Amino acid sequence: MDPVVAPLFTIVPLAWEAPVPGIHDAILLTSANAARHAGSAAERFSTLPCFVVGEATASAAREAGFTDVRTGPSDGGAAAVMMAEAGVKRALHLCGRDRIDLQAEGVCIDAVPAYGAEAASELPPEAGEALGEGAVVLVHSPRAGARLAELVGERSRVTLAAISEAAAAAAGEGWAAKAVAPAPRDEALLELAAKLCNHAPPEGEHQA
Repeated sequence: MDPVVAPLFTIVPLAWEAPVPGIHDAILLTSANAARHAGSAAERFSTLPCFVVGEATASAAREAGFTDVRTGPSDGGAAAVMMAEAGVKRALHLCGRDRIDLQAEGVCIDAVPAYGAEAASELPPEAGEALGEGAVVLVHSPRAGARLAELVGERSRVTLAAISEAAAAAAGEGWAAKAVAPAPRDEALLELAAKLCNHAPPEGEHQA
């Protein structure tokens, strides 16, 4: 089965005003899109410790010029806790316009949207053709799950692989099966999808 890439959102950079240097002692990136679309304004913070979620975001952060990149163990909440444990007092969270506000005891996290995600009006033709018997669809966020549910009518032959419980719930019911990755990371989601492409939802994986 050949993979079909069908983005549910178009990523667009947003104009943002960089805070005065010296206010923050760390940067938080929960998406690679923030590193890719923050633009030159982010360069003044490139020497600060940069806490990220996932290897894809870590790679994008390094490509954007951040020199001290620290990858958290799972999701944004865990990265925030990691900052607290490192003694961070105030962090700049370069994020998307649609986001979950994060908290960690002892850390002030200032969220500044650096990109937006515009919802696709429809699935590309090749994606619609691929949604047949045995198809596995990967869902990376609750917003993506909700948009997928809006765009896919006949879903009874399609298996859903979700990055989190929230993403699975947002996709609604009616799928042939739903499974949730054991950790909210792209790597875990891809491993789950690979198993689902060859077998029924594997024993030990959480079923939504």
